[in-house]
Amino acid sequence: MLTQRQKQILQAIVRQYTATGQPVGSKVLADKLPIKVSSATIRNEMAVLEREGFVKKEHSSSGRVPSKQGYRYYVDHLLDPAAVTDSDLMVIQNSLGADFHKIDEIVSHSADILSALTSYTAFTLKPEQKDVHLSGFRLVPLGNQKVIAILVTDSGEVESQSFTLPKNLDTQALEAVVRLINDQLVGLPLVTVVKHLQTDIPLKVSQYLHSPDGFLQIFDSVLGRAAREKYFVGGRLNILGYSDRQNPQALRALYGLLDQSDNLSSIIDADSPNDGVNVKIGSEIADNQVLNDYSLITATYDVNQYGKGIIAVLGPTRMPYSRTIGLVDAFRRELAKRLLDYYHNYYDL
Repeated sequence: MLTQRQKQILQAIVRQYTATGQPVGSKVLADKLPIKVSSATIRNEMAVLEREGFVKKEHSSSGRVPSKQGYRYYVDHLLDPAAVTDSDLMVIQNSLGADFHKIDEIVSHSADILSALTSYTAFTLKPEQKDVHLSGFRLVPLGNQKVIAILVTDSGEVESQSFTLPKNLDTQALEAVVRLINDQLVGLPLVTVVKHLQTDIPLKVSQYLHSPDGFLQIFDSVLGRAAREKYFVGGRLNILGYSDRQNPQALRALYGLLDQSDNLSSIIDADSPNDGVNVKIGSEIADNQVLNDYSLITATYDVNQYGKGIIAVLGPTRMPYSRTIGLVDAFRRELAKRLLDYYHNYYDL
């Protein structure tokens, strides 16, 4: 159990180190503490904090830096989230005020904005898709056996993908299959549509097409894009600016995490019990060692009946937690407002 003075010293060490990147000595702390304490007393207290695992020495310096345990204690017990400045809030509001045509555009752009505000790598996940329903499916011919498959959902999402059809495919039969899809599946949740595609739909399609696999692959592909979780990443190259591991193998593993939705899904979850801002440090993020020198701040944003999404920031353990948490908290609220406005303007008419 830390004493009040030890808490103040640990708090000052974390704040000073995250601001400067330099080990913190007793003389610096004497000027930073809200109480008058001699350098000798500070050194004694720092020795206790080191013995308890909250701070550590780097190299031969007499100064101390926070340990992972120290950061954890600071975030849990000593942190005062900084309120965002008026200029930061104006940047967020102006950036989200552009004229977007798709939900994906808003959420994707949000990752870039959040990355620019924090100077770290940012992630955004669009509102969950479990309650999204299929509104329609069509094939638009482009000539030379090429078509665009277009799938529309009731949340306003439009997924499209171009394909080349086999030359011997009966176009009239194909039109009948498209009508079948719309008659049988429109109005159903996407998760239910996926199940039908795995059970009864192939048999029904085979009544019109001798070789239904080609069409089923087209529909499955565009449906999968609409139904899957979509993570957007902003500021990928920012990792190079604060990574302590500059060897190619470590960076390759790190970028591998950023490029795979399944990997991102396993580490990015806003599991705060109150849907607040959640901080994971080092090994708390993932079982592997790739992210051991990083901290991940996640938060949910709530778009009412349209679902919840996630935003996240990945940065070094030596990040200014107060400011970063304050920015993430303000950003999630503004993003939720912007998405609600979008839904109301385009789909509640």
